[in-house]
Amino acid sequence: MTGTARDTITLSGVRARGHHGVLADERRDGQEFVVDVALTLDLARAAASDDVADTVHYGELAEAIVAAIERDPVDLIETLAERIAALVLEHAAVHEVVVTVHKPHAPIRVPFDDVAVTITRSRP
Repeated sequence: MTGTARDTITLSGVRARGHHGVLADERRDGQEFVVDVALTLDLARAAASDDVADTVHYGELAEAIVAAIERDPVDLIETLAERIAALVLEHAAVHEVVVTVHKPHAPIRVPFDDVAVTITRSRP
């Protein structure tokens, strides 16, 4: 990152159906997962050039997140969050990412609004 720029691209509420979970019926039936990501990067070059090639294309990123949710199941949303963080960090411009995976229909026996895991990962 040049200088001290700490710009952010935020993508919230990306939804897809996945078959993640510890229970057999979660794996069989699937459920909706919701993902939020916040990317830290320097956007000065993109702002100056007005060229999407100089930033992270958030439409393509959203599609990649959906594909990550829809592919092979994992037991934990922690693992799914890690998978998504790794794909975001494949973009050379991204220096840090915060990923939140929501599982609003988790099999919890008491009333609740949401369960979510948030992780922060950065480039070494």
